[in-house]
Amino acid sequence: MSFTAETCVAMHIGDRKEQQDRVALFGHPKRSGLVMAVLADGMGGHSGGAMAAEQVLIRARQNFETYAPLHETPRELLGSVIDEAHVVIKLTRFTSEQDPHSTAVVFLLQQGKAYWAHCGDSRMYHFRGAQTVSRTRDHSLVGELVRKGRISEEEAQNHPQRNVLLSCLGSEREPRIEYGCEESPVAGDCFLLCSDGLWGHFSDSELAATLQALPPRSAAERLIATARERSGGTGDNISLAVIKLVPPA
Repeated sequence: MSFTAETCVAMHIGDRKEQQDRVALFGHPKRSGLVMAVLADGMGGHSGGAMAAEQVLIRARQNFETYAPLHETPRELLGSVIDEAHVVIKLTRFTSEQDPHSTAVVFLLQQGKAYWAHCGDSRMYHFRGAQTVSRTRDHSLVGELVRKGRISEEEAQNHPQRNVLLSCLGSEREPRIEYGCEESPVAGDCFLLCSDGLWGHFSDSELAATLQALPPRSAAERLIATARERSGGTGDNISLAVIKLVPPA
């Protein structure tokens, strides 16, 4: 089935003093039908997190602009963005007084297929109508506890160590990169990239229902407004990117 993509990116500073999330969506400068979305949630003191997240976007744009599908696979492209951003972020530790780190989610739509890679606890969701087809696994302590059955998804939401990451960009360890792919997306599918400042306030079904019911821009506005209301004055930075597949006009 053919489709076109409706897209939107959105951010909110929340109740923080600085916006350390970064998000972008862009097309290939020379090849039609190629779209990349990238999201990063920076950490590391004043300006350090923002600098780290910015490096993810810079590397994503540069690698995507030189991407040649005949000579490089989508997995190689996505992996290179995260690996190379990790190296650059580590190097900035020697030229600044910060200890910068970042999560990363990179998404590619190419020739009617969707590919993604992530590291950290920023997420990529694939919804088909009101159903959750797939969701990235958080590289966090509570994520591991949920997978091992020690705590529930509900308990994870308010766990005192929910922000402890087991893998991210800029740490001493090499980043743990996980990949995903949807070979046969259809009109009605929706892909959501978001930081924990958003997904921490919603169930999967709530996200799916909102994205199904509304165009991307309106959905983003409603999700941010609801997250702000539920955060009770202690909200984190929020960032999201929406890629919604719809029948061609």
